[in-house]
Amino acid sequence: MMKNIKALCTMMALLAILLLTACGSNTGDQSTETENKEENKVDTSYTVEHAMGTTTLEKTPERVVILTNEGTEALLALGVKPVGAVQSWLGDPWYDHIKSDMDGVEVVGVESEVNLEKIASLKPDLIIGNKIRQEAVYDQLNAIAPTVFAETLRGDWKENFKLYAKALNLEEKGDDVLAQYDTKIEDVKVKLGDKVNQEVSVVRFMAGTTRIYYTDSFSGVIFDQLGFKRVEQQEELFTDDSKLGNLAIEVGKELIPKMDGDLIFYFTYAPSGDPQALSTAKEWTNDPLWQNLNAVKNGNAYEVSDATWNTAGGVLAANQMLDDLVKILTEQ
Repeated sequence: MMKNIKALCTMMALLAILLLTACGSNTGDQSTETENKEENKVDTSYTVEHAMGTTTLEKTPERVVILTNEGTEALLALGVKPVGAVQSWLGDPWYDHIKSDMDGVEVVGVESEVNLEKIASLKPDLIIGNKIRQEAVYDQLNAIAPTVFAETLRGDWKENFKLYAKALNLEEKGDDVLAQYDTKIEDVKVKLGDKVNQEVSVVRFMAGTTRIYYTDSFSGVIFDQLGFKRVEQQEELFTDDSKLGNLAIEVGKELIPKMDGDLIFYFTYAPSGDPQALSTAKEWTNDPLWQNLNAVKNGNAYEVSDATWNTAGGVLAANQMLDDLVKILTEQ
């Protein structure tokens, strides 16, 4: 009997040891699993430096409001449809070349006057704007949602595009879009061949105003990338004292002879078919000085779209301008 009791106690002691060992083992496994989870946990927040400072986003944004036309094109090229965007400078409310991709997007004013209440109602988790256009309301926008601003609006849209890709946490996709564009530039160079050795002149008509556009303009940057020359006689018009720098200069009819070149490309900014702008274009292109330009007499003056050659100012328009150039200059 005593032996049986001792045997039973021994068995119970062994069982207790086994249970303790198992519990210790499970606790260790759970602890290791927790540690592994912590090690594998990825911090999804990221920081963006921009024209107004530094902004930290806790996650990749899903509801984006964009406050510039060229910014809208950047988002679409990156595969992001904004919940809200400023109205296109031309179109009702969007440019023809993007309207099929903007179905359901809410209008939040225009670049120069955004609608803060409308923006807030869309509950964005990111707002992208521009210091030149919206600096005065930055704090109000930033109170609605994290807000990132580009510094300027000039012809080289690529710098802003890179910022937008960073803000959207889509830098790799952005690099792909830019690489595809650069490849297209090289392809167009091949297609145009010696035609890129010509001098180009770019003219814009507006309501009561006419401008010659130059190297810092949207089209000017693209012409430079392709290797086109600029009209030599226009250089003297663009100095450090020029009101718009190397972007553009307003001119009177006495300077029509300065518009001549091997090629002239001209466009008219006429929102909603503005009759005054259309009248300005007609008046100037019917003027004897215009009619006497070599490019005009030789059939090398081409009317093109203000939207895709100037106003839209983004990656989609840039690609469209390249397509236009190939079509125009290879069908001569």
